[in-house]
Amino acid sequence: MNLAKTAFIFFIVLCCNTLFAQIQNIKISSQFEPEEVSIAINPKNTQQVIAGANLASYYYSIDAGLTWQRNSLTCNEFNVYGDPMVFWDTAQTAFYMHLSIPNPKITPGGSWVDRIVLNRSTDFGKTYPNCSAVGKNAKKVQDKHWACVDERTNTIHVSWTQFDMYESPNPNDTSIIRYSKSKDGGITWAEPKKISAFTGDCLDSDNTVEGATPCVGPNGELYIAWAGPKGLVFQRSVDNGNTFLKEEKIIAPIKNGWDYKINGVQRANGLPFTVCDNSTGPNRGRIYICWGDEKNGEKNKDVFLVYSDDKGETWTEPILITYRPNHKEQFMPFMTLDQTTGYVYVLYYDRQNYADDLSTDLYLAVSKNGGLKFDYYKVNEASFKPDKEVFFGDYIGLSVVKNNVRPIWMQMDEKKQLSIYTAVINDSVLANYKKNYVNEITLEKTFRYAPKLKINYTAKNNFALTAAITKPLDASFEKIVVKDLKVKKGKNVLTIDSKKLGLTKGNYVLTFYYNGTNEFIWITEE
Repeated sequence: MNLAKTAFIFFIVLCCNTLFAQIQNIKISSQFEPEEVSIAINPKNTQQVIAGANLASYYYSIDAGLTWQRNSLTCNEFNVYGDPMVFWDTAQTAFYMHLSIPNPKITPGGSWVDRIVLNRSTDFGKTYPNCSAVGKNAKKVQDKHWACVDERTNTIHVSWTQFDMYESPNPNDTSIIRYSKSKDGGITWAEPKKISAFTGDCLDSDNTVEGATPCVGPNGELYIAWAGPKGLVFQRSVDNGNTFLKEEKIIAPIKNGWDYKINGVQRANGLPFTVCDNSTGPNRGRIYICWGDEKNGEKNKDVFLVYSDDKGETWTEPILITYRPNHKEQFMPFMTLDQTTGYVYVLYYDRQNYADDLSTDLYLAVSKNGGLKFDYYKVNEASFKPDKEVFFGDYIGLSVVKNNVRPIWMQMDEKKQLSIYTAVINDSVLANYKKNYVNEITLEKTFRYAPKLKINYTAKNNFALTAAITKPLDASFEKIVVKDLKVKKGKNVLTIDSKKLGLTKGNYVLTFYYNGTNEFIWITEE
């Protein structure tokens, strides 16, 4: 089977599973330009949800995320310097992990971002009066932490990047991955270990080792993946973090690196997230890693997934989650897993619905069969356009517990104001999403190439239509057929002059953009 036909079949399958109805959004806050967000549902009480945003905002909800209260995090000993990450332990303690900026008058010997700090809350996220630190090294920088909890023992595992000197161009300065754990609820911590054999540079970019996200397996195995000059790599401990592999496993290359450029976004990345299925389902023990890169083109970021069923010894080839034949960007993914069902959830920004390269939506991809097939849901009610002059943050967040799905993300309004949102999603909401979907256009899915093509279609309402032609295997090729054409309800015809557009005989995709969604037509030479 040739590549064009393969792409066409893949496209048809994907189209059938892509839906465009709306999900109700809830604004959490627009105070203090919030970005770089994290969210967590209490596994023992799904009415309680916590969240965090740069630099020191924390939020809590006692009604499953319908309403929110905000406050400012404090830590007198070490202060707060962003990179929020929130989570719960099995004792229903809420945690807010962040970077430090110690005041030398209060904390002698401290320096900028010299340790990772953990604030604890025993009142379900309403206050965080206690903080402790891990990984202090006054001569180096500790950054980009992530944590997980072993539900069997309540052990907290944390991994992060250490820079010899942040943004140093000196090749003698390196970055490494460090790891530590706490057995007493984050009060005290084990001596940090270096767990990366392959070092990176200190430029906080593609050749820096970064994005170390840990997860725990069914029997307490500890799995950690990150990105760097070797691409996507993986570490493992089978003795509760006491010992690790002598050298991390190289899983897959990351084309053009994890630090990529997105139009309108000051800084963006495709850093990985790691989860393991601890449910009682058929994929128990399966490890998943999700990330983004430019395998399909520099201006065609996509989201990929690999998984392992043998504790990380072997891995699948990268699975493309976000293929769209119009080659629009999907970027900044976040992945989690519902441990009650084993379902995999991937959240990401998506530009598939617009002819321009700036208008952005948020999508949720859900797999109920171990990552082999995904259904897709547009989460945000209204698209937005980011502005590169406003820092947008490095990551979004997602928490799923017992079919309760709570995403958190940043949006920017027309006045360039940042706000953060969530949405209350569950199986019923997703089922209604499918049930209530209405296709605004009725048209044939395939046409044969001709010097002049007449595309007959029926519109259920009036709208403005933009149409573009792309090649299924060439992300650099795009021809605009019409822009903002006023379409009336009823039968319509779109005429395409192939020669005028410079099209030669071949395989193409015609995309209709309208009302914040899109439809595809396949034009084939056969």
